[in-house]
Amino acid sequence: MKIVVIGGSGLIGKNLVGKLRQAGHEAVAASPSTGVDSVTGVGLEQALEGTQVLVDVSNSPSFEDKAVLDFFETSGRNLLAAAKRAHVRHYVALSVVGTERLLGSGYFRAKMVQEELIKASAIPYTILRATQFFEFLGAIAQSSTQGAQVHLSPALVQPMAAEDVASALADVVLAAPANATLEVAGPEKKPLAELIRRYLSANGKSLEIRVDAEAPYFGIRLDDRSLTPGDGARLMPTRFEHWLARSSAGSR
Repeated sequence: MKIVVIGGSGLIGKNLVGKLRQAGHEAVAASPSTGVDSVTGVGLEQALEGTQVLVDVSNSPSFEDKAVLDFFETSGRNLLAAAKRAHVRHYVALSVVGTERLLGSGYFRAKMVQEELIKASAIPYTILRATQFFEFLGAIAQSSTQGAQVHLSPALVQPMAAEDVASALADVVLAAPANATLEVAGPEKKPLAELIRRYLSANGKSLEIRVDAEAPYFGIRLDDRSLTPGDGARLMPTRFEHWLARSSAGSR
């Protein structure tokens, strides 16, 4: 089966392409670096020729409100139009757990637009919403740092390893379209501030953690429901401590 992965050169995309190829499928990594640009439309027609499944794991290069909306709206429309012309049988997209609860953020508003375009397209689809990746904890810490202090919410989160995200996506890709939004998460809930504290400690960074219920997460105030999945979510196996122990952060 031919499967095209838009964003196939990124963290999740590379992992997903590798898993699909190991399973014996023709998985094509499509991104601007391989000559396929979903925003301009360059290379889409050729890449999708003969494709049964299209997977969109692309992300905006900018999180500024207008730029991120333009990216997901333009890219989404181009991909859906090209998928229709290519008679793609299953359209799979990666989104974020809690999107509908975080619409105070331009990024999550843009992700909601992307999801709605897919649902309205009449192409059989599955949207997989994942929780945050362990690999992004450093970026979260950086965005929350003021001087020598890191201001973080005590809200519970349920992050997961990028490899587990790719495994869950591979299962979705190879299954029949759900025509629904599914959720996947890590195996355990932990306070965001505690996760970042342990991550920074493993990296040898001695920044002070300031726990504050009003501390913003990329501009949004969190509570225990903001970034955690519902009861029907699939839980993946990798625990934070195991990931940290085997990651480059944990080995230094």
